[in-house]
Amino acid sequence: MSGTQPSANLLHKLWASLQDVNVLWQAAAASSCLLLAWLLCRVLRARLAAFGGNSTFGRDAIAMLQFPVLAVLLTLATQALMGSSGGDLTLLELMVALLTAAVIIRFVVLMLRQVFAPSGWRDTLIRAIAIAVWVGFALHVAGLLPDALKFLDALGFSVGKSRISLLLILQGALSVLATLLIALWLGRFVEARAMGATDLDINLRVMISKLAQALLVLGAILLALPAVGIDLTVLSVFGGALGVGLGFGLQKIASNYISGFIILMDRSVSLGDLVTIDNHTGKLFKMSARYVVVRSLAGVEAIIPNDTLITATVVNQSYTDTRVRQCVAVQVSYDTDLDFVLQLLTRIAEGQPRVLSEPKPKAFVIGFADSGINLELGFWVNDPGEGTKGLRSNMHVEIWREFARHGIEIPYPQRVVRTLQTAAPGSKISNSKNNE
Repeated sequence: MSGTQPSANLLHKLWASLQDVNVLWQAAAASSCLLLAWLLCRVLRARLAAFGGNSTFGRDAIAMLQFPVLAVLLTLATQALMGSSGGDLTLLELMVALLTAAVIIRFVVLMLRQVFAPSGWRDTLIRAIAIAVWVGFALHVAGLLPDALKFLDALGFSVGKSRISLLLILQGALSVLATLLIALWLGRFVEARAMGATDLDINLRVMISKLAQALLVLGAILLALPAVGIDLTVLSVFGGALGVGLGFGLQKIASNYISGFIILMDRSVSLGDLVTIDNHTGKLFKMSARYVVVRSLAGVEAIIPNDTLITATVVNQSYTDTRVRQCVAVQVSYDTDLDFVLQLLTRIAEGQPRVLSEPKPKAFVIGFADSGINLELGFWVNDPGEGTKGLRSNMHVEIWREFARHGIEIPYPQRVVRTLQTAAPGSKISNSKNNE
C-alpha cells in the first residue's frame, strides 16, 4: 500500500538485517534472554507460588504469565543496552512484539477462565481473541497495521454531529470487553472475600457480593464508552428502550432481580437452610440475583426464580430453629403391656446418636384400631438436612429386634367374615363365623 514505509516494515528490516553478520549477536542475545527467563522461572517458581497465596487467580496468573513477562522484560533490557551502540535490533524488536502478543493472549485466557465457567462459547471466544491478536501482530510485523486502521476508519457513517466508523466500533467493543472482564474478575474477587468473612451474616455477604458485581459492571461500561469517544447521552435512548422492554415482557426478569435483593435483605431464607419451595425440598445451595438453587437429598438441583419465594409459601425448617420433630408409627396387639412398650420405644429412640436428649423422645398411644393399638414414637433432631430415612430405618430395625426379644407381637390384619348360604325351601339358613 502507498502508506507503507519500508522502515516501518519489520519483515523488510529483518530481511535486510539477515544480510549483516550482526544478526548473530541479536540471535545470541534473544536466545540468552529466553534461556535466562526459563531459568528464572525454575528458580523463582516456589517463591512466586507462595506470592500467589491461596488465590486461584494468583497461582494461575503466575503459572501462565511468568515466562513471557520475564522474557519481555529481559529482551527490552537487552534491547536498551545494545541500542546504545547504534546497531540494528530488528530481531529483538520482532521478539518483543511476539512475546507481547503471547502475554496478551495468555492474560485474556486467564481472565476468561476466571470469570466464566467452562463452556463451548467460552472456548470459541478464546479462539476468536487469539486469532484477532495474531492477525494484529502479523499486520504490525508486515507494516500494514497503519493502513488497516485507516481503512477501518474510512468505513463509517454520520449520526447528527457524530461520525461512527468501523474502527470506532471495534475500539469500543475492545474497550468494553476489557473493562468488563476486569470488572467481572474484581466482582469475583470481592465475592470470594465477602463469602470468606464468616463474622458477617450469610445474607449480608451474598448481598455485598451481588451489589459489588452490579456496580463494577455499570462502572466499567461508564468508563469504557467515553474512552472511545462515545457520548453517554446515547444511553438515554437505551434507557428508553429498556423501559419499553420492561413494559412489554421484561417485567418478569426485573421482578426476579428485585425479588433477589428483597430476599437477601429480609433474611427469610439463607444458604444452608432446609426449605420446601414449590414442592421442591432440599438445602438452599446457591442464591443468585435471578434465582436460587435447592439441592434435594437425592442430589437433584431445582433452579427456582426469586419471585417464586416472594409470591409462594416457603417452608423453612431452619428459619428460627434447626430442630424438627420426627415420628415413627408402630402397632401392637391388644394383649401387650402398654407401659412397658412405651418405655421400650423411648429407650430405643434415646439410643440413636442423632436424636436430641432435649426435648426428650416420647412414645404415645394414638388410638385403637381394628387389628391392634396404634403407637407413635416422637423425637427431635437438629440436622434435618442430613435426611431422616436412614434414622427411621435404624429405629424400625431396632424396634423389630427388641419386640422379637421381648415377645411383643406386631399384629397381622384381622377380619371377621360372615358367610350366608342359601338352603332349599323349608330348610334353615346356617351361619358361620371364621376368623382369619
